[in-house]
Amino acid sequence: MTITNTLLILFLLIVFLVLLSLSFFYSKRNKRSLKKTTNSPTYVTFLKEQEFNPDINTDNWDLHKVRLDKFRRSQYKGLTFFVSSENRIYYLSEEGDKVYC
Repeated sequence: MTITNTLLILFLLIVFLVLLSLSFFYSKRNKRSLKKTTNSPTYVTFLKEQEFNPDINTDNWDLHKVRLDKFRRSQYKGLTFFVSSENRIYYLSEEGDKVYC
C-alpha cells in the first residue's frame, strides 16, 4: 500500500513540474513578442525631429531638400549646405571658401 501511494505522489509531482515548466516557457515567449512591438514609435519621433532640425545629419535627399527650402540650410551626408541670397546652394570647404553646387 505504501508503494502505490509513493508512486502516485511521484506521478503527481512529475505532472506538476511539467505543467510548471510549460507555463514558464509560454510566459517567456509572450514577453519576447511584446518587446518587438515597442520600437517603432521612437523611430517616428526621430524622423519628426530630423524634419524640424536642419543641424541633424541625414542621408534622405527629399528631407534635405525640404529643410533647405524651410531653413535655408541642411546637413546632408556630413556636409552643411546653405542657400545663398541668389537661391544658389553651396557648402563651405575646409579653407572656408564657398563651393556652389
